[in-house]
Amino acid sequence: MGYLRRAEEIRAVLDNGGSVPAPNGGVSVAAQPKTSPKPKDGGGKDKEDPEQAKLKAGLDSIIIREKPNVKWSDVAGLENAKQALQEAVILPVKFPQFFTGKRKPWRAFLLYGPPGTGKSYLAKAVATEADSTFFKNLCLSCSLLPIKVFDNSHMLSLCSVSSSDLVSKWMGESEKLVSNLFQMARDSAPSIIFIDEIDSLCGQRGEGNESEASRRIKTGLLVQMQGVGSDDHKVLVLAATNTPYALDQLVKLMQNNPQAIRRRFDKRIYIPLPDLKARQHMFKVHLGDTPHNLTESDFEKLAQKTEGFSGSDISVCVKDVLFEPVRKIQDAEYFMESSDGMWAPCEPEQRGAIKITLQELDAQELASKVLLPPITRADFDKVLARQKPTVSKADLEVHERFTKEFGEEG
Repeated sequence: MGYLRRAEEIRAVLDNGGSVPAPNGGVSVAAQPKTSPKPKDGGGKDKEDPEQAKLKAGLDSIIIREKPNVKWSDVAGLENAKQALQEAVILPVKFPQFFTGKRKPWRAFLLYGPPGTGKSYLAKAVATEADSTFFKNLCLSCSLLPIKVFDNSHMLSLCSVSSSDLVSKWMGESEKLVSNLFQMARDSAPSIIFIDEIDSLCGQRGEGNESEASRRIKTGLLVQMQGVGSDDHKVLVLAATNTPYALDQLVKLMQNNPQAIRRRFDKRIYIPLPDLKARQHMFKVHLGDTPHNLTESDFEKLAQKTEGFSGSDISVCVKDVLFEPVRKIQDAEYFMESSDGMWAPCEPEQRGAIKITLQELDAQELASKVLLPPITRADFDKVLARQKPTVSKADLEVHERFTKEFGEEG
C-alpha cells in the first residue's frame, strides 16, 4: 500500500505542479504542471487525443527520473561487453559523424548470465557515460511494475505500482500503454529502455493463470521490439536475463519461431562470473576507504580463493567482513588507552592493557572514544570459511552452451 500511496502523491503533484517530496530524506524535484490538450490551431492541426493524453499521464505518474553515477571504471572486467555497448551508445552520441550510410549503431542488446554478475550495473554505466534517458525495469509480468527513467537533470526516488492496478485502470489499452512507453523513449532520445529479467515474461505463462490484459501487454512489447532498429535510431533496448533459453517460450505469444525473438537482439552478450583480476578489483572497490592492513598480495590471494564467486557474492562477503571489527570489539575484554584518549581493543599481554569491556566503557561515558580495529586478512579468511558461491556448475554450463549456440563472450 505504501507504493500505491507514493504513486498517488507523485501523480497529484504532477497534476498540480510543484515539488515532488522524496521519501527517506531523498532529494525532491520540481515538477511541471500538466497542461490540458491544446485545441486546434490556425493551421488546422488536431488537438491531442484525450485517451492518448490519459495514457501518457498514467505512464508519467509512475516514471521516476534520476541519473545513475556508475562509470566504466566501476565495472570490473567485461571488456568485450563494454566495447560493444560503446559502439551502440557512447560513440553515436559523441561522434555521430562516424555512423553514416550503411554503418548504423546496434539497437538491441541481450545481456545474459548467472545472477549477480553485474548486468544491471553495466546498463547503468551505459546511461551514465552517454547521459541518456534510461527507462528501467519494465517488469510487465511481475506483481510490481517499477519503471525508472534516468536523465541528466532530475532525481526522484523509486516508486512502484501494482501492474494489476495499472491494467485495471487501462483495460483494453494494454498495447497502447506499451506503445506510449516506447514513444516517450523516442521523445526523450537518446534514450535506453532497460528490460530487466525479460525471462519473467515467459516462465509459467500460458497455464491459464494470467489475464488477457497481461498477455496483450507482452504482445505489445514484442511488437514494439520488432520496430526497434527501423525508425528508433536513438532508442536502444537493453534486456537482461538469467535464463536465456526461457526466451524461446516468449515467442509463443506471437505464434512465431524461437529464432525470431533472438533476432530482435542484434547483440547477445554473455556476462560471465568475474575473472581473477575482476575479483581482485571488486574486493578493493567494496572495501572503499575502510581502514585495513591488506597488501596487494592479500587481495590477489583473496581473488584466487573466490573462484566461482559472482560479483554479488563478493559484495556480500565484504559486507560481512566489514562487521568483523564490530564483533571483535563486542567480545573484547581488554582495551588500551592511547595518548589522545582513544580506546582500542588489545591482547591481555600488551603493555598498557586494561581489563574492561565495551559495555563498561559505555557506562563510563567513553563510548565516543572507542576505535574499531582495522580489517585484516584473517577477517576475510574467517568469513570465506563459511561462505559459498551461489552459482552452480549446472547454471554455468547452461549459459556456456547458449553462448556457443547463439551468443558471444562479454
